[in-house]
Amino acid sequence: MYILFIKFSEFVLPVFLLIVFLHAFYKKIPVYDVFVDGAKEGFGLAVKLIPYVVGIYVAVGMFRQSGAMELAIASLEPILSMIGIPGEIIPLLIVRPLSGPAALGMTVEILDKFGPDSFIGRLASTIDGSTDTTLYIIAVYFASVGVKKARYALPVGLLADFAGFGAAIFMGIC
Repeated sequence: MYILFIKFSEFVLPVFLLIVFLHAFYKKIPVYDVFVDGAKEGFGLAVKLIPYVVGIYVAVGMFRQSGAMELAIASLEPILSMIGIPGEIIPLLIVRPLSGPAALGMTVEILDKFGPDSFIGRLASTIDGSTDTTLYIIAVYFASVGVKKARYALPVGLLADFAGFGAAIFMGIC
């Protein structure tokens, strides 16, 4: 049965593409021209988003280099240690809403240091997968569609992050 599934899965994408091309041929859509127009639009969007992406990375770098992260860690560690959360997880909790690559790097460091089967390794992996990069989403996705007033997006996004962290911690402890 497993071999049949593997063979079937090898053909899903080519069959899907064939269906798309046949449908385009039937509707007399110039596929290559539409593809090129989409690529041009995607490139223009990428160029438009570069300042927002650079801004996020500069903000994360400033947050880390200014000592604000150490201050946040020092203030959160006594509270979180009471419920059994190791201090090594706190930087991940802080950085995850800011930057996915930075959070992934921290997770890899934790896994290298403590191992993937340790409590802290499982907890870091669960936390890293439990939320998304809220500030990156607000900056990049909202900018790409021209949203200027994101009044409730930040508090709701951070509340969702907090809920995701809580669920990840609960799953890690239980």
